[in-house]
Amino acid sequence: MGVVLLGYRGSGKTSVGMTLAKRRGMPFIDLDTAIVTTAGMTIREIFAMRGEAAFRDLESAELVRAISLDAVISSGGGVILREQNRIELNASNHVRVYLRCDPAELHRRIHHDPATAANRPALTHLGGGIEEIESLLAQREPLYRAVATAELDVTRLNVDEVVDRIEQIMAGNAGE
Repeated sequence: MGVVLLGYRGSGKTSVGMTLAKRRGMPFIDLDTAIVTTAGMTIREIFAMRGEAAFRDLESAELVRAISLDAVISSGGGVILREQNRIELNASNHVRVYLRCDPAELHRRIHHDPATAANRPALTHLGGGIEEIESLLAQREPLYRAVATAELDVTRLNVDEVVDRIEQIMAGNAGE
């Protein structure tokens, strides 16, 4: 049984995904890493040189490839923006976990990650601050929930605690 981790940047999708995959002996796929590898440039460069639509095209293609596998998948924070991606996710047999996190904590995590500024674009005219996070979460949260089979508040949990809870969710879905 595969797992797709959903949530805003900074919610822990990659860290949790790597740990979960290692624990379960499953392949790990980070969609953002797959996109960077395919494009040969950072996400920031893709946005700047090709535009967001081209990035979203690459993201959709990588999503379709990834969900065809029994793997732990760290999705991009905006993967749920395209209706076709939501259809693909809902049609998959993967457990889909929305890693929900308080905007202030997301802001703290994002700004403590030195790779964020170098590799990730601001997503609105608000420039990546708390206002941008709150605005985008207001738009995206209903979409995360529309495809998630489970939701975890990860605001005050460490990676191992999140992985433990996802494994409990997986155990509960094994009988279905």
